[in-house]
Amino acid sequence: MPTISTNKEKIAEVLTRSVESIYPTKQLLEELLLSGKQIKIYVGIDPTADYVHIGHSTNYLVLERFHRLGHKVIVLVGDFTARIGDPSDKTAARTPLSKEEVEHNLQSFKTQIGKILDFENKDNPIDFVFNSTWLSTLDFGKLVELASQFTVQHMLERDMFQKRMREMKPLYVHEFFYPLLQGYDSVALGVDLEVGGTDQTFNMLAGRTLVRRYLDREKFVLTTPLLVHPKTNEKLMSKSAGTGIGLHEAPDSMFGKVMALPDESMPHVFRDCTRVSLDDINQLEARLQKGENPRDIKRKLAYEITALYHGEAEAKKAEHSWTQIFSDKKIPDTIPEVRVQKGTILIDVLVEQKFSTSKTEARRLCEQGAVEFDGSVIQNTAFVLDKSGVLRVGKKVLVRIVLE
Repeated sequence: MPTISTNKEKIAEVLTRSVESIYPTKQLLEELLLSGKQIKIYVGIDPTADYVHIGHSTNYLVLERFHRLGHKVIVLVGDFTARIGDPSDKTAARTPLSKEEVEHNLQSFKTQIGKILDFENKDNPIDFVFNSTWLSTLDFGKLVELASQFTVQHMLERDMFQKRMREMKPLYVHEFFYPLLQGYDSVALGVDLEVGGTDQTFNMLAGRTLVRRYLDREKFVLTTPLLVHPKTNEKLMSKSAGTGIGLHEAPDSMFGKVMALPDESMPHVFRDCTRVSLDDINQLEARLQKGENPRDIKRKLAYEITALYHGEAEAKKAEHSWTQIFSDKKIPDTIPEVRVQKGTILIDVLVEQKFSTSKTEARRLCEQGAVEFDGSVIQNTAFVLDKSGVLRVGKKVLVRIVLE
């Protein structure tokens, strides 16, 4: 049994940093943590893509802080619920994943999350579990019993369901099952606390309802903020849209993508996606307010995020490479190569290589002058590649196109 820390300053940090809301109250959870009892905490992740982005890292950094206090941490992979598809924040039904797709996506998860959580810790092991263990054997009678704990009116309170009904879009019965099954995860694990993004609040509170019903005790819910643009409120990271900064990305790509984030997002990303202390973050914010160039502060942010996942040596190399390309306007000899067929339309390459999320976005990038080929700005959306050369897309992408 690890030693449980009741240090008031550390507890205050885990209850405030990257925390949006605590149910039922912050005070009750604080009292539990100060009691010295080891609590069991979990975060769930649905393997709907084969990567984790830095927006997800917020939850794992929160878990890491609880783990350092000596508490029991569980990472739950929703391999069973992924086959249903989470309707949270979706304006249309998600296509359920096949068992094979789920298994494919699971392969790299533990490696990526392991950059934050210490899965090798022997004194206080972190469990990595799959909800198919108990949900695959759940019989129909039990499912009906779970469903009896909720009303249709309760389900229809969800904003995205109301929106679909207003727009006459399909709302499928199986989508009601998702919060029931995710909620039952809390019962099966016997947890004291669940951590998740604000978009998961409904599902996590469903788990609280079921824990109170079946285990006759409290289950706390801690919600974390999503990474959004402070002005537009648009998501900066989205697995569904294929955007974001993946934990699996190469150092140069990761560094460059962080540098491309909106300046206004820096305080939030520092707080929610790094291990930089709150005191240091406050000092960086003060420097910004005094008029320091945001680019210099953002380089610190890009360095910290890259170092977290690749180590300081690789972060220094990535910073040097970025400086050469975007400050000194030099093109290094060692940049990634992309092989394409002669005669390929440029915007097709942007989409196929995931330099843009769609042809619409690729056209917009061209029209805005964000795409260069061999030093020339390409605004022609029908531009055809008839020679090899260097392709630059905004501040995120620099590759060498090699024709086959």
